[in-house]
Amino acid sequence: MSDTVVNAPYSQQAAHLVAKVDQDRWGSVRPSLYETARVISAAPWLPGEPGRIAYLLNEQSSDGSWGEGPERYRLLPTLSAVEAALAVLLRGTTATPAETTRRLATAVDRGLAALRALPPAGPWPDTAAAEILVPSLVARINEQLPLIADNASSVDNRTPVPDSWRPGPQLALPHGYDRALPEYAAKRYASAGGLPVKLHHTFEGIAAYIPQTLVPDRPDLLGSSPAATAARAATAPTSPSAGTVAALESVARRYAGSFPEAAPILVFERLWVAAALARAGLPAVSLPTVRRWAAEIYDPRGVRGAPGLMTDADDTAMAVLVSSLVGLPHGPEPLDRFHNGSHYDCYIGEDTGSVTANAHALQALGAHQRRHPGAERTYGPRTDKLRDWLVGQQRPEGTWPDKWHASPYYATARCVSTLKQYGGQYGADHAATAVETAVAWTVDTQRDDGSWGVWGGTAEETAYAAQILLSAAEHRPQHARALHRAETYLNGVPNTGHHPALWHDKTLYAPGAMIEAEVLAVRELLRTRPRPSGRETTTPTDAER
Repeated sequence: MSDTVVNAPYSQQAAHLVAKVDQDRWGSVRPSLYETARVISAAPWLPGEPGRIAYLLNEQSSDGSWGEGPERYRLLPTLSAVEAALAVLLRGTTATPAETTRRLATAVDRGLAALRALPPAGPWPDTAAAEILVPSLVARINEQLPLIADNASSVDNRTPVPDSWRPGPQLALPHGYDRALPEYAAKRYASAGGLPVKLHHTFEGIAAYIPQTLVPDRPDLLGSSPAATAARAATAPTSPSAGTVAALESVARRYAGSFPEAAPILVFERLWVAAALARAGLPAVSLPTVRRWAAEIYDPRGVRGAPGLMTDADDTAMAVLVSSLVGLPHGPEPLDRFHNGSHYDCYIGEDTGSVTANAHALQALGAHQRRHPGAERTYGPRTDKLRDWLVGQQRPEGTWPDKWHASPYYATARCVSTLKQYGGQYGADHAATAVETAVAWTVDTQRDDGSWGVWGGTAEETAYAAQILLSAAEHRPQHARALHRAETYLNGVPNTGHHPALWHDKTLYAPGAMIEAEVLAVRELLRTRPRPSGRETTTPTDAER
């Protein structure tokens, strides 16, 4: 958000954010070190490689690792960066300046040291296809190190090969991963005669093992992933198609030569922004835009978060919910295909469930039944089962975990808000108890500066925690004190537009506009909340906001 609106009333800031999202055809996420390194490795023919190599070198941390978040989250991006640097050195192109070659060699040496210093065992983050991507990259690194050591000309004799690269102990695969899994998965799908769509987004993990006949031939990004697309091109027997080059170049232009893990993220971004802002009230000027989004996104066959991905229950539920919020006659029927009897699979063939996808589904079903009371006969029993499933996923301390986000505050806020709205309408006391337990945990985990956060206080997580407390059935004095401290923190946080990466894809990422919407809406809800004295602030009109 620009400086011209950061101190403006809520409705003006919200309208500005909606307009900004509407004008961006890619989505507000930062480049991914992991993804950019995969393109460096697989697509040396793509214009702009010197800039990508500079980005890779500049992103290395002082400890030799790459990536965001705690050290366990740095495993995959560091593997990706080391392998990409080795690939550039192994190509030995004279177009790479000698100084860059020396820096790459040093970066590899420091990266290998960082990898060997990682904890030998998990638990490792539950990021997308890590069980395939990690062993695949370890295998590639172990193939390349002896090749470079045995062929000094691969670095043009300009850089001495460190002893740590020479034949000897290989880079160990961290405990918890299976080195045979990438090849096993590829052979499994080869024998089945097809590659499922769910593997398109992480195709680079099995590209070396999959028969060429099974590689999807598309002119756009494979699985909305630049890394998967570059890997597909690298497996082709001929030069990459004009469509593949154009697709990658188009993304590179948006991200200054680098690449995000998914592009574009318009569906995902627009639905989450709209739902977040709706909690505090969508500005009247933005309603036509959001209605257009909902009309364009809703699909009776199910909604996908980005082109090339599978349809999924999470985006489908949010499309149903946002449609209901803006008065469009879109029913929850598309969700039916994901229902498994007790709850919703996020997508067909899912291995682990998502509580936030199911919280969004319960919100969508509840909102639909409120608008159409007769629908209770059809969806009431399903709503009961879904409520009970969500309550059953709560951990003893009061939190809910989720595979799409590193922080428990995100999933807990979604579940609390949903159960508060729709969990008790059929007399479910256990839903109310679950909410109270989550509220107590939230109060207990506030930081001294008024923030909340799993690794450190953040505006995003503070917004989620404030949502939990605002959903409490009873506003006790400790709730009021916690909310006052949260409001003070959020009002004092500079709006730099750069948020810590907490969301899970292949690595951590931060969907900027979605986070801005969450924080903006909660700040407005805090400003207009009932005060301890029992007096409420006057809700401003649109003209006053």
